Amino acid sequence: MRQKKLMLLGGSRYLLPVIKKAHELGLYVITCDYLPDNDAHKYADEYVNASVVEKDEVLAVAQEKAIDGIMSFACDPGVATAAYVAEKMGLPFQCSYESAEILQHKGLFRKFLLEHGFNSPYAKSYAAGESPLADADYFHWPVIVKPVDSPGSKGVSRVESPAQLPTAIEKALASSHIGQFIIEDFLEFESCHSSTDMFTVDGKLCAISYSDQLFDKEADNPYTPAFIIWPSTMARNHQDYLTQELQRLMGLLQMRKGIYNIETVVGKGGMPYIMEVSPRGGGCKIAELQEMAFGANLIENEVRKAVGLPLTAIATRPIEGVWCEMVVHAPRKEEGTFEDLLVKEPVRSENVRVVDMATRKGDHVYPFTGANRALGDMFLQFKTRAELDRGISDVAKWLEIDIKLVK
Repeated sequence: MRQKKLMLLGGSRYLLPVIKKAHELGLYVITCDYLPDNDAHKYADEYVNASVVEKDEVLAVAQEKAIDGIMSFACDPGVATAAYVAEKMGLPFQCSYESAEILQHKGLFRKFLLEHGFNSPYAKSYAAGESPLADADYFHWPVIVKPVDSPGSKGVSRVESPAQLPTAIEKALASSHIGQFIIEDFLEFESCHSSTDMFTVDGKLCAISYSDQLFDKEADNPYTPAFIIWPSTMARNHQDYLTQELQRLMGLLQMRKGIYNIETVVGKGGMPYIMEVSPRGGGCKIAELQEMAFGANLIENEVRKAVGLPLTAIATRPIEGVWCEMVVHAPRKEEGTFEDLLVKEPVRSENVRVVDMATRKGDHVYPFTGANRALGDMFLQFKTRAELDRGISDVAKWLEIDIKLVK
């Protein structure tokens, strides 16, 4: 029997559990991006050097290799390309290329939400060179300015007045692959900001969960998530409302089968919002933590879906205690050479479940301006939320990051 081939767009370390699972299922794995030194390529059966945003180039390679499936797991720039290749080759994917384009372009997504009656902040997108100043009265200031197509909070700024727009626009465009930015009302959170992975089977949501996503207000970019916690403290009525609206969205976009990284918030006044839905697994090892915490085997099922293998039961179990994915990052304004990471007792033995450092001794460390500047990830488990909250507030007491600073 011919060995099935799975193409993975991207090459980050977040692909390693996907590659491992694919190999366990007997698949031949091809990784693809334009950075040959990326971690995942060392573990794939084959590497192809091609930009994940060049959809026709990737399609040509996929056809030449006669792949059986394609994924862009934890690789936001490659999602639309993966949908395009799957559509052209008749391969399984969560949705059509048209739906993927809407989901992956923040401006198109906000427009879609508003046109279909979803809660959404006022938002407009612009191409490089277009001035938004004529629209100043459309927004409720302050606003957020960000690229329409960049994940991980890269290029994001809060802007208090129109006079500050030029600097924020320049920053956003520097992180955009297609030279476009979006301006939207700044939402003040009343309670929860959630980032989680979910799954659909025949368009119906399953493995439904919500998290508490917390931010480090002292970080160089205070809008980059620093902690993701399960279970969520989001009120049940807000969870139920968001699940209903997410299911409505899946129907409108004719979603099929597969994994999604989903961000939601509850704004001031108790208004729940769908912020982002991307047909891919999330970064920060979200799906891995969800499997450890409550048994959601999303990675295996996404691999199975991609190559047309039968799914296993997508079941969850009650969470034991409280789990946290902590994004390890440099303290504010610190840049230099990474020396060591020390986790002190009793947290090391009682609460740490996984330490996965992307940074090695001697690597250059940059200020935490986006998810791509993270040093690594840590999974923590506490008995109660109160204990976890104390652990987070006291993190400087039990975690030492040794950085030889640039003078």
